[in-house]
Amino acid sequence: MASFERASPALKEILLRIYNAEKPIEVDYHLYEFGSVEYHIKSSVSEPQVTYLSISTPFLSQGVFLSYGLSPFTLKMVRQISTDVLHIVEPANDGYQLTLRLDFSKLPHNKESLKIITEVSSVQAVILSSQLKEMLQNVNSWDSSQGMYKPIKLIYHPKEPFYVIRQPQKIVAVFPMRFKDNSDVIIATSFFQELMDVVSLKKWAKVPPCNWSPIPPLELRGESFEDLSTNGGFVSFDISSHHVEGKRLDKTVWSLLNFYAYVKHHVKCTRGFIQRSMRRRLDNLVEVLEKSRVEDGQIKKVQGWRKMRKMVGSKSKMIKRRWGDLGKKIKRIRFRIKIHGFARFRRRWLTVPSFSSSTAYTKLQTNGNNN
Repeated sequence: MASFERASPALKEILLRIYNAEKPIEVDYHLYEFGSVEYHIKSSVSEPQVTYLSISTPFLSQGVFLSYGLSPFTLKMVRQISTDVLHIVEPANDGYQLTLRLDFSKLPHNKESLKIITEVSSVQAVILSSQLKEMLQNVNSWDSSQGMYKPIKLIYHPKEPFYVIRQPQKIVAVFPMRFKDNSDVIIATSFFQELMDVVSLKKWAKVPPCNWSPIPPLELRGESFEDLSTNGGFVSFDISSHHVEGKRLDKTVWSLLNFYAYVKHHVKCTRGFIQRSMRRRLDNLVEVLEKSRVEDGQIKKVQGWRKMRKMVGSKSKMIKRRWGDLGKKIKRIRFRIKIHGFARFRRRWLTVPSFSSSTAYTKLQTNGNNN
């Protein structure tokens, strides 16, 4: 994600280390940053006061205006950083768009040296902003079609393209907004609506008008479906001629390049504020509940401690009586286990067989008179 700072912190630290070194040091370092930006810093002991800085950065647009490399306007903006310390090496080293020769011996020995090194560290931002400045100023009329100019797709970050359309009376910058979480979409949408309301006030009449729409504007008709697939809608700014005059041009260009970063920063801060507020509110509610629970416990203890012994004694006797009755009932119950088919088995195998005899017996009856 793009940073609000123009200067590269890592590049600035390396250049300051080389400049403040007590002894000459050998440096051959490759530095990589977001957006496929690469720096090559080289310093040798044989030439300690000279450092070579090569820069490779993707162009904002792959159009015909920048197909041949850095334009004279961009090189002019780079030279204006410091004409004494900075010199452009032509041709640049292989694989880089720009190579600079930095002569640290011409740096003033005061706070001005830190300022110049900081400006040198922002050379990548100077290149990008100068490209956008040139586009806003030199869009030819042959790109127009039916009174509307062709949109120019700019890529400051691989996943965050935006469009610039120049019209006869204004310049329109359109930003397709994409977010990962649904909560971020809600926060950003409310922010865009509030931004439109604020810009419409008379107090902010000089700032570029802002518009937000969930659907693509008509100026982007004909662009690829992938670039227009968003979940956060489209934010557009109408930039008139007085917004790109003099020193305002630099501020306008830098604000456009960092609009995505500003929105993401706002969403992140808002989400953190909401979470902290909810956590603080939850802690307050828990504290109130704990306080009320402690107070209720103390009141019950003071009012009922005298009757506690009687209640415990009566309850224990009642429990013993109930369990005694239940035990007696359990002893009276006879559990019978039923086995399916056991009755037939018993009738067949456990019955006493009946025996019959072929000999007949007669019952002898004796008479008492036969004695």
